[in-house]
Amino acid sequence: MSTTQIKFYQVGSFAVGNRLLREDERSVQSDPERTNALTSGHRACQGCGEALGARYALDAAMRATNDQLIAVNATGCLEVFSTPYPESSWRVAWLHSLFGNAPAVATGVAAALKAKGNHTTRVVAQGGDGATVDIGMGPLSGMFERNDDVLYICYDNEAYMNTGVQRSGATPPAARTATTQAVGAHPGNVFGQGKYLPKIAMAHDIPYVATATIADLRDLEAKVERAMTMHGARYLHVLVPCPLGWGSASCDTIKIARLATQSGLFPVFEAVNGEVVASSKIRHKVPVEEYLKLQARYSHLFSPQRNDQVIDHLQRIADKNIERYELMGE
Repeated sequence: MSTTQIKFYQVGSFAVGNRLLREDERSVQSDPERTNALTSGHRACQGCGEALGARYALDAAMRATNDQLIAVNATGCLEVFSTPYPESSWRVAWLHSLFGNAPAVATGVAAALKAKGNHTTRVVAQGGDGATVDIGMGPLSGMFERNDDVLYICYDNEAYMNTGVQRSGATPPAARTATTQAVGAHPGNVFGQGKYLPKIAMAHDIPYVATATIADLRDLEAKVERAMTMHGARYLHVLVPCPLGWGSASCDTIKIARLATQSGLFPVFEAVNGEVVASSKIRHKVPVEEYLKLQARYSHLFSPQRNDQVIDHLQRIADKNIERYELMGE
């Protein structure tokens, strides 16, 4: 994607210092007048990546649409911690759908706006990986096939966190959940299961598909804003680490998201009409074990004895991503 290249002279850090930028170059989150779409008072866990991802994405969408936005939210962690009846932490027009029909509800909202002659209000649908990759995949595929004018955002924490950390179709191999093998010769999720929804979305040849993480705020905001300049079905897949389900320290949420990209396990890219057009290059390549070691869901790979066979398999997956999406550049 074409954005202004900015250098930040802060040795050993990925931090963005807004004091060096003109006002029009600053991130949405640096603006004290931002919407703050998901405001204080919600009940997310400390260090929740999904809470960050939702606020970042919807604040950017609100700025891109001049606050003319309706959000449809699938059942799941994000809905539960943000709207405990009769309270709500949302500061946008927000609808709660069932677990699997957020794409259909959002399609209906977009159709109603069109029927009323409202061509300025835009629609975003959002849900976790369970609602997106598994339960809602049929309605989502229908939304893609019809090319409905909706941006769907998946906040991927790689399991059903709200109901007890059960495996989802987005749970990575070797990760332990409440419904994967706990002990034995091969604990954790098996290799070869699940599905990678960004590629499935690309197979529908929709106008825009992208991946992002909460570790790169400017990239996430830019992709949301670019998606809101388009019409038709669009899909954004955001990695949002979950300290509770991943067994990580709440202070490491951003660090873990960054290691996922810098190891190659989570490729960050953009696709237009089914073809990859850009990818975020790895700045400092790290071995996958640096990412794995910070999460208790992978602790069985290192204790009571190290499992090099599985670790090497995960490294090969990361290396394949690096090659496929050209993550190392030249």
